[in-house]
Amino acid sequence: MTVIALLGAKAFFLLFGWLASAIAASYLSDRKGYGEKPGMVTGILLSFLAVIIWLLWPPKPDSRWKLQGPLGRGDGRTVAQLRAERAEGPGEK
Repeated sequence: MTVIALLGAKAFFLLFGWLASAIAASYLSDRKGYGEKPGMVTGILLSFLAVIIWLLWPPKPDSRWKLQGPLGRGDGRTVAQLRAERAEGPGEK
């Protein structure tokens, strides 16, 4: 009976690792401008490898990753404001 209980605990932790990697891949793909679905699919199919793939995958030019950084900026400007500033050009305001 102990063997089944130990196997159940390992499976439980592997399940949480699998779900956490799918969530992380979904977050990364959304920040890089590709939406949540491609990240969720790769996270479910490739597990931990998907997080590495999305960390290495290049972001789109107007993505949140490019405009606000990997974790976001603390200055309070939204992505729309940053895109408008980028469209105006550096010298115009």
